[in-house]
Amino acid sequence: MTVVRQDERLDLWSERMSAGSSGNTSPAGSGSDLIGLIAASIRRERERGGLSMAELARRAGIAKSTLSQLESGVGNPSVETLWALGVALDVPFSRLVDPPRPVVRVIRAGEGPVTHSERADYAATLLASCPPNARRDIYRIEAQPGETRASDPHMPGTVEHVLLGAGRALAGPSDAPVELGPGDYVSYPGDAAHVFRALEPGTLAVIVMEHV
Repeated sequence: MTVVRQDERLDLWSERMSAGSSGNTSPAGSGSDLIGLIAASIRRERERGGLSMAELARRAGIAKSTLSQLESGVGNPSVETLWALGVALDVPFSRLVDPPRPVVRVIRAGEGPVTHSERADYAATLLASCPPNARRDIYRIEAQPGETRASDPHMPGTVEHVLLGAGRALAGPSDAPVELGPGDYVSYPGDAAHVFRALEPGTLAVIVMEHV
């Protein structure tokens, strides 16, 4: 098994964040900019909720030292860690990773705030977070065949909508995922265990997460 050092993961994330057309800058800036944003967001939401660092770490099931690193802007959080923190803080995932947005926002392919799974070849790019008086987030998913991306339950009442754009995938409840082809759509409870598994190279999908 190949072990990737944390600084190597950070470099990879930074390269992915900065990728795009020549001369263009990613809306979220560099990987270090995004990690700094995540650090400030976690600290802000923790303090807003009146939680100590030890209590938040306990609720999220992560080490206090890991949380301390993240709040200091020196960690490189995975999708799983950010989801766990979002559930523990009772906030949408997007509130921890979404940068300030202009009125008109264009995200080109290969740009945007990307987080990677530790368990599968799966990358989620946040396209739009909940505006005021709405409760939904939109993600572009890029995945390759291999390990299944297994998600723990999100906040109660969450519903996920998946529209497959290219490739093939299994998506839905862990005990009864549905095979999808290009143009296929499925919705399912996001507050129960669920999965996404690419069946073909270059699988692309859009996921809308609805917070009821």
